[in-house]
Amino acid sequence: QVQLVESGGGLVQPGGSLRLSCAVSTTLFSFNALGWFRQTPGNERELVAGIFPKSGNTQYSEAAKGRFTISSDYTRNTVYLQMSLLKPEDTAVYYCNAQRHSEDYWGQGTQVTVSL
Repeated sequence: QVQLVESGGGLVQPGGSLRLSCAVSTTLFSFNALGWFRQTPGNERELVAGIFPKSGNTQYSEAAKGRFTISSDYTRNTVYLQMSLLKPEDTAVYYCNAQRHSEDYWGQGTQVTVSL
């Protein structure tokens, strides 16, 4: 069973930075795509950033472009989301996701709160 464990969330002031980590229990190359999603109460989960292990390509939501960077360490089977210039509207639970074939895996989520 694939497991994803997020860490790195917390409280940060507007304009600050955080780095989220997602430790995956198997090699990242077994997945077609890995990504970070976020969700606020009453809203659907939305994609923030994705990375494609076989090509190394990345994609970002409009809200994340220029502020967030997704990366991966294939030796540690870990995916990161470096978030900078954080805004109050970035407050959400952030989830790590891994997809392969018809399988879809999620972490338990980590809370990010941007506030004074």
